[in-house]
Amino acid sequence: MNTTTLHHFHIPVLGLGYTIDTPAKVARFGISSVISITDDVVIESMRAHYSKLLDKPYEPISERAEDHRARRITGYLDLIHEMVERQMTTLRELPFFEDNELSKYFELLPDDVPVKQLYLKMLDGEPVDQDYLRSQLVAGAIDVNIMCKVDNLRYDKNGDLLPEKYSDAIAALRGFADSKLSSSVVLSAGYNPRLYNYVEQLPDFLPDENGKLKKKIILKVSDFRSALIQGKLFAKKGVWISEFRIESGLNCGGHAFATEGLLLGPILEEFRNKRADLAAELFALCSATKHYPVQPPQLITVQGGIGTAHEQDFLLEYYAMDATGWGSPFLLVPEATNVDDETLQQLATAKKEDYYVSDASPLGVPFNNLRNTSSERQREMRIEKNRPGSPCYKKFLVTDTQFTKAPICTASREYQNLKLKELEAKNLSGEEYREAFEKIVVKDCLCEGLTTSVLINNELPLNHNLSAVTICPGPNLAYFSGTFSLAEMVNHIYGRVNILNKLYRPNMFINELHLYMDYFKKKLATSSSLTAQQAKSLQTFKKNLLSGIEYYKQLAEQFKKESNEYIAQMRAELDHAVMTLNLPTFNPCPTV
Repeated sequence: MNTTTLHHFHIPVLGLGYTIDTPAKVARFGISSVISITDDVVIESMRAHYSKLLDKPYEPISERAEDHRARRITGYLDLIHEMVERQMTTLRELPFFEDNELSKYFELLPDDVPVKQLYLKMLDGEPVDQDYLRSQLVAGAIDVNIMCKVDNLRYDKNGDLLPEKYSDAIAALRGFADSKLSSSVVLSAGYNPRLYNYVEQLPDFLPDENGKLKKKIILKVSDFRSALIQGKLFAKKGVWISEFRIESGLNCGGHAFATEGLLLGPILEEFRNKRADLAAELFALCSATKHYPVQPPQLITVQGGIGTAHEQDFLLEYYAMDATGWGSPFLLVPEATNVDDETLQQLATAKKEDYYVSDASPLGVPFNNLRNTSSERQREMRIEKNRPGSPCYKKFLVTDTQFTKAPICTASREYQNLKLKELEAKNLSGEEYREAFEKIVVKDCLCEGLTTSVLINNELPLNHNLSAVTICPGPNLAYFSGTFSLAEMVNHIYGRVNILNKLYRPNMFINELHLYMDYFKKKLATSSSLTAQQAKSLQTFKKNLLSGIEYYKQLAEQFKKESNEYIAQMRAELDHAVMTLNLPTFNPCPTV
């Protein structure tokens, strides 16, 4: 495999705050992780926090300061970079044959990497060059994430619109570009022409005289077509995509961006067959614009719903993935992520039905949620007090201009008040009114809720005394119960232990198929009157599901590490899915 570190997995971004300092916790063990750089407010709080812990001088960057958003992000990333550099220096000076973080580094490594084998030989008494072992210590990457959809223009203190370079996503990207990091930015959640055009203005994303890249682009994609189209947009600017990070459309945490019924297995098959052609086509476009002496590496990784070591191995071996992403399970690992005690206990004891897809996101995209969180209780309490909606301080998700010139957030008290007044004027019947009312007040403030946990955990001041926590685990977390050490989770990933709970867990591909069938059923149920075009789209969705099922039937024989009973059960579940999809309730009929 061609990976940047010795581990075969990374920890993806989790919410706005749950992985905000994960590199400071796991990078010294060679584990790569991703920081969200959406919320510069919490980033500034964490910069102050860690500066104090490290006894470093701290100069606040005010919201009124020039380019404050980019500068806050740069300052924080530089601080995390320095922390990890210090940790690695300390690690290299530790003695062998002791129960310390140096031994933990090697113990956590996958068993198949050569340096792990050397380490084990040394423990068995064979002569091994210890200086060589120390020279092989590699920190995990400190990567960052930008949601392309979250790119609002900003206003100055006089209410005048600022230039585009101060928009949320562009300022965040500049903050990363100006940092000392030599790592990657993960661009997710859609195409953003303004942001993509800005990349070529930043020299660190372009090759130096030797063709090297100081900073790299990772594109999170849902399918091969998306990778090709977006990859070509960058390649025509001379910008190389260093990794395509494939994520399951529904079997993931956070926002759920469903495909048109295309399932993960067939998507991975297309990448498996076409990855060399993809890289060659993009390199031809890149090298026609910028100087690339040789074709740089291009990784293909996958994340979303992976739960067992056998699934991990299958993705790496059969599909030749370079690495995988394990996200939601790490919410149960306090050593790696920031989840407050109350929410951690809820996750540790949650039942399968506690995980659900909601309409809570102001972005209008399905959002994975957990029942009975403090954020949900707060939302319901505000409704009971006839004050639905949230105060909107950060304004990262403002998108609606129905009532105002400047965009406002659909989860805000301002928007919901205006929208409910409009609803009252319609004089709807009781049931119609309740349905319309719920669609308005279901929206919740993610900007505050997704960062509160990290503030609570680090005993930092809460933003405007808002203490409610939102968390967005993927449905795969239903198969993990309790809390775990970093070693336990890593050993589970590599098959050295099994920490799954006692619930029956289908194969990850079957789990995703069930999620897509539920999604399809919901779409049909809410489509009482369809145009011919809408019906055709739903028919395509169903066709893709059935095609994916046939693919899995053929694929089942490739699961060499699974038992005959496992494969038989998988085939039975696929047959049942076909039967279900052929029921009349799954037949979209056009009404023109």
